[in-house]
This record gives sequence, C-alpha cells and structure tokens, in this order.
Amino acid sequence: MKFKVNNGLIYFFGALGGLLFGYDTGVISGAILFIKRDLHLTSWTEGIVVSSILLGCMIGAAISGPLSDRLGRRKVVLTAATIFCIGALGTALSANAGILILFRLVLGVAVGSASTLVPMYLSEMAPTAIRGTLSSLNQLMIMTGILLAYIVNYIFSSSEGWRWMLGIALVPGLLMLIGVIFLPESPRWLLKQGKENEARSILNFMRKGNGVEDEIKEIKLANQQEQGGFKEVKEKWVRPALIVGIGLAVFQQIIGCNTVLYYAPTTFTNVGLGASAAILGTVGIGIVNVIVTAVAVVLIDKIGRKPLLLIGNAGMSISLFVLGIVNIVSGHTAASSWTTVICLAVYIAFFSLTWGPVVWVMLSEIFPLSVRGIGMGIGSVANWLANLIVSLTFPKLIEQFGISTMFIIYGIMGVLAFFFVSKLVSETKGKSLEQIELDLRNSRVENNHQNLGHSISK
Repeated sequence: MKFKVNNGLIYFFGALGGLLFGYDTGVISGAILFIKRDLHLTSWTEGIVVSSILLGCMIGAAISGPLSDRLGRRKVVLTAATIFCIGALGTALSANAGILILFRLVLGVAVGSASTLVPMYLSEMAPTAIRGTLSSLNQLMIMTGILLAYIVNYIFSSSEGWRWMLGIALVPGLLMLIGVIFLPESPRWLLKQGKENEARSILNFMRKGNGVEDEIKEIKLANQQEQGGFKEVKEKWVRPALIVGIGLAVFQQIIGCNTVLYYAPTTFTNVGLGASAAILGTVGIGIVNVIVTAVAVVLIDKIGRKPLLLIGNAGMSISLFVLGIVNIVSGHTAASSWTTVICLAVYIAFFSLTWGPVVWVMLSEIFPLSVRGIGMGIGSVANWLANLIVSLTFPKLIEQFGISTMFIIYGIMGVLAFFFVSKLVSETKGKSLEQIELDLRNSRVENNHQNLGHSISK
C-alpha cells in the first residue's frame, strides 16, 4: 500500500481540525459586536448565538467517539471536515438569528467531533517516544486558530464584515477535507477489525519498518482481553481512567481558562482599560497562547504529563490570587490595570504550557483501545458541558461577586485540581498505549489482592 502524503503531512492534516476548533470558538467574540446590530439581537438571542456552538460541541463529542469505534477514525474525521465547511458557509450567509443559531449548532457538532477525534487519531498514529509531542499539536492548532480569529476580527472590524469573519473558516475547512481524503486509517482500529495486513502496511510506512512486529503483537494482545462498547466502560477496572478523564476535562474549564479566552476584553475593560487597549490585550493573549503552546509541544515528552499539570496549577493559582488581591486592595488604578494584564499573561502562559495541551493528550492515552472513542467522547462531553456552564455563568457571577472575587474562586479551583492530579493521575510518559492499558488492568488485580488480604487478616 502506498500513501500520497508523508508522515509530517499526515500529522498536520490530522491536527488541522484543532485549528478549526480554535477559529470557530474564538471568532464570535469579535463578530458578535456587528451581528448584534445587523440581525437585531436581544440580549437573550445574543447569548444563544454565542453559546449554541457549545451545545453542538456536546452533541458532536457524544456521537463521534462511539461512531469512530464502529466506523473508524478516518471516516468520522472526514465527516467532521465536511460539517465544518457547511457550518462556515451557513453562518456567513445567515439571513436572520434563527438560521445563524442553527448553523452555529452545526458548527459545534464539527468542533465537538474534532475535540474527540483529533487527539485520539494523533495518539494512535504516533510512536511512543514522541506521542505527547505529536498529540499536543492539536492544542497548538487550537491556539493558532484562536489567534487567527482575533487577527481576522481586527482586520474586518473597520468594515464591520462579520460575514467574512465567519466565512473565512471555509478555507481551512476545505484544506482539511482534501487532506483527510489521503490520510490512512488508524492501524490500531484496523487491527481491532481484523485487518492485520492493512495495519501492518500503515505501521511500516509510519515507523519506517522499525519495531512494527513488536507493536502489532502488543496491540493484538490488548485486543484479545477486550470486549468493547458501553459495557466495558462501566467495568471496575476502567473506572479509574473514567474518573481521571472526567476530572481532568472538568477541571480544565473550572480553573478559569475560558474566562480569559472568551471574556478577555470584558475583563480588561472591567479593570479600567479602554476598548482599544482591551482589544490589543486580547491579541497579546493570543500570541502568548501560541508561543507557549509551541514550547509545550517540545517539553511534554521530556518533563512528563503529571509534573506539567502540577506546575501549571501552582502557576495559575498564584497568578489568580495575586490578581484578585491586588484588585481588591488597589481598585481601578493604573497599577492594578497593568497588574491585571501581566497576571493574566502569566496565567495564560502556564495554562498553555500545561493544562491546555496535556489534558487532551492524556484523554487520548488513558482509555483502553476498544472503548477509546467512547471514553474520549465522555471526557469531551464533560469538558464542553463545564465550558458551557462557566461561559454562561461568568458574566452573572462578576455582577454578583465582582471580578476580583471571581479570580480568587478560580484560584481555589486550581488548588483543588492540584490535589486531584497529585492523588489520582498516573504518569503516561514513555509508555505505549497498550502498556498504559496493561497498567490499568494490573492496578485492578493488585487492588483485588489487597482487598483479599485485608479480608483474610480480619
């Protein structure tokens, strides 16, 4: 079997869904300013336009994982790319709020599917030694997409061209659609379907023939022990992975990341900066996002997943505590305004280095092969649900408690996340996906032996 793209392009096209993920979630922050007037939105319909994509994301995340276990990773990614294109055109040409909300929901299905499938596909295609690096390309693409959205918003803001802002997503959507046509299927999924020759051919191409037979044996051994489907997700030995997956997905949101990404201009204006300075600060955050995420791509397989998560919690929580306390003590002074800018930059740097990429990498690693799609789907749904709750409640909570108190609350969430990671999360660096699964099974056996020992001693 011959492939028409090289390894680098396979990973690039595989990760391109992340760019669309970032662009389509970030672009609305600027476009909504002009949509509101042109389509005569009320505050209620404005909220629905912004958040409808998140509801679609939950739907996409819920259905894409199980579908990928049944139909294959590549077919579902191809479908998501098609939906991205339809959604981009539909939102750009919307004649009224109802049509815009409908196509934002459609876009959300594609974004949710990408959040589940892209890290999983990259993880299954990558060699063990650099799996974290290649899987974290997804987060780098997400951050790049958000930055591109901010830049496009700025370019078209003078002409109030919100349709162009939304429609430009068609370009990377078409690029992804064309690229995915030439991508190979995940060899792990193929082996699960009994297509060993095809899987071997793909692995030989991806690994240049190095260690392929050993990798196939390891995958087949894991397959022999699995049943698959929702039944296995509920098995006791899978439960620790499920708890960690849901916990990481939820904590990624409730430590406050989207209050920065979605409400950065609001945050800056609330502490006394003007509108132009707020927009400039938002673009600055986007640049920090991309640069630091690129550093994370290099570090994740060197430092490890768990240490990065713990470092991130410490850095983010300290930044938020300083931010909250300074604003309470100083009020809306020039010093507190610039402290806000600096602390939020430090916060987003730590997030982009750690919790941003690491969570998606770990979600793609910790679940057994037969339920990896379902497990990723559950984690992604939990992530998008937490995202929706945080995004909808943040403005009201600011009104109720004040922005300084909210920073402190999110800092406390970071401390709780630190203890969650230190107690429940196991390191996956340097382990094959099959070894991670074997460790999960062995942990269950060890717990049974310990419980038996306690019973005998009694």
